[in-house]
Amino acid sequence: MSKFDCIIVGTGPAGLGAAFELIEKSSSLKVLMLDKENFSTGGLRNDCKMNFTFPIGFPEDNWTENEAESYLEKVTEILNPPIKEKHNLETYQKRAEKLGCKLINIRQSHLGTDGGLELIKELTAKLRSRNVEISLGEEVLDLQAGDKKIITNKREIFYENIIFAPGRKGFGFLQNIMSKIDVPFLDHIVDIGVRIETKESSYPIVRDYYDPKFLFPQGVRTFCTNSGAAHVVKEKYSTRDGQTFYSVNGHAFSDRKKQNGLVNFAMLKTVRLTEPLASGQGFVEMLGLQSMLLGGGQPIMQRVGDFRMGTRSKVESFNNDLYDFEPTLKGCTPGDISLAMPGRILRAIWKSMKELDTIIPGVLHPGTIMYYPEIKLYANKPTFKDGHFKVAENIYMIGDGAGTSRGITGAWASGIRAAEGVTG
Repeated sequence: MSKFDCIIVGTGPAGLGAAFELIEKSSSLKVLMLDKENFSTGGLRNDCKMNFTFPIGFPEDNWTENEAESYLEKVTEILNPPIKEKHNLETYQKRAEKLGCKLINIRQSHLGTDGGLELIKELTAKLRSRNVEISLGEEVLDLQAGDKKIITNKREIFYENIIFAPGRKGFGFLQNIMSKIDVPFLDHIVDIGVRIETKESSYPIVRDYYDPKFLFPQGVRTFCTNSGAAHVVKEKYSTRDGQTFYSVNGHAFSDRKKQNGLVNFAMLKTVRLTEPLASGQGFVEMLGLQSMLLGGGQPIMQRVGDFRMGTRSKVESFNNDLYDFEPTLKGCTPGDISLAMPGRILRAIWKSMKELDTIIPGVLHPGTIMYYPEIKLYANKPTFKDGHFKVAENIYMIGDGAGTSRGITGAWASGIRAAEGVTG
């Protein structure tokens, strides 16, 4: 029979943050980390872009500025991030303010996907050297809270405390766990949008500010900018009834890799469902499946030039005339985003894109590509019993999937807070 002082479900930044804090407080604790994937998951693995300024990554219903800044100091001590320099911010900020927009000045670090993988190897090696057991390819199938036991695809394991930190992809998994142990939760906020891909010369701000954070009056924001050796990718999601859809995302390699001269970033609209109170997950599943239907099982891409003319993009749209770069996400379907995205959301995003083009002329070059859908499931909001994200006796839920964070640093800080609850 296996028994641990603490089991951590998830090996992303929230889980890693919890593990490091646990062994720092007591090296004698018996700690197990589980991940259903055969590799360590989370934002550290994909692009490894980190923000070290409140409120980026810290939902304000769970964090005050003083709390976040205090925990960011602890995160910084462990990750020791190289902070990117910024230039000419005042120029962009003045342009934004004239339109009622805002450019936030954030302390950022970017290691790239390759640098992130190196960091994960370093961090997990440190944990293993301190007797933390890490089991990859082991999926939690059931929780029996009364017996303090979980059942995985490999064994039964008993625990004193358990921390669930499965990330955004574990959104539905967390909902199943919460329903099983009668934890009240809300699921009514989602981010829906497009990923923009263009040439660096059309979005030159990235030479001054790697991941510029613009906020627009329409409730739209830029998110996760990648440049240099930048690529658009797709992520696979499954609905609650087992159907598949894809959400696009972006990443970039470090400066050590060959540069392709492209930039990609998301334009996201936050949607809050109120009356009747509906499921955010159900809403995005519907949108995801609708885009799969219109895209023949793939995400949709459309050139800005075609969108402006009110016509769909076709294979011929992606030629070597005006459109002098190829899409980095191969296999996407040229089409009409306006058929797939709700009109209210699309209008807000398009207006914000025009404002962005006024601040940084060139973004709306006819060759710029819009990919759809980009969906972020941050919306689980469990009812927490204390400030350490406890949801039931000896059970904690943290990270992006549990709504305690929106990125690497906030997730790591959430892990520290949960571990403090475990150790007292």
